[in-house]
Amino acid sequence: MSIQANLKEVLADLPSGVRLVAVSKFHPNEAIEEAYTAGQRIFGESKVQEMTQKYETLPKDIEWHFIGHLQTNKIKYMAPYVAMIHGIDSYKLLVEVNKQAQKCSRVIPCLLQIHIAEEETKFGFSFDECREMLQKGDWKELHHIQISGVMGMATNIDDTEQIKKEFCSLNTFFKEIKRTYFTDTESFKEISMGMSHDYPIAIREGSTMVRVGSKIFGERNY
Repeated sequence: MSIQANLKEVLADLPSGVRLVAVSKFHPNEAIEEAYTAGQRIFGESKVQEMTQKYETLPKDIEWHFIGHLQTNKIKYMAPYVAMIHGIDSYKLLVEVNKQAQKCSRVIPCLLQIHIAEEETKFGFSFDECREMLQKGDWKELHHIQISGVMGMATNIDDTEQIKKEFCSLNTFFKEIKRTYFTDTESFKEISMGMSHDYPIAIREGSTMVRVGSKIFGERNY
């Protein structure tokens, strides 16, 4: 199957209102160009240096989403162009994104990463840590970021019931903080959850954005 055929297959699974982030990390420009030719415009990367190289050499109407674990010292390199940051897991990161976005006269959309999996290796706020940060309210002074929703990764297992439960918990939490802090904020609308192996479950549980890589581009070359 070609990248274009794979892409069509994934897109056919997505109901309206669910956007596809094609996870292109570790794949060459040629692979991205193939998906681009088929109409895909949102691509996800997890290394700032790699994303910046691709940004500089590929068409400028691509929306680059950063989906990896973010280090504060790397934010300045992508602040001029990144379309959305999926993995905000501390207030400190929000402050730094705000600072670098201000230097570029931009407002950068960010998603709060919530730890929903039963695995220790995943990053993210716990529900309580996120509630605490939002309650404090300091984030309201950060005028160069826009909190646009939440992101989470389910445990990497075959137990569909558990995966469903984890996605459901993220959706419930999204509704809670939407109601409490973002009632009048139209831009707070994204629930980024679901990857190649579990995105159909994520969609059923309310995902608005799925991050699919290997199902489109094939297995990655490390």
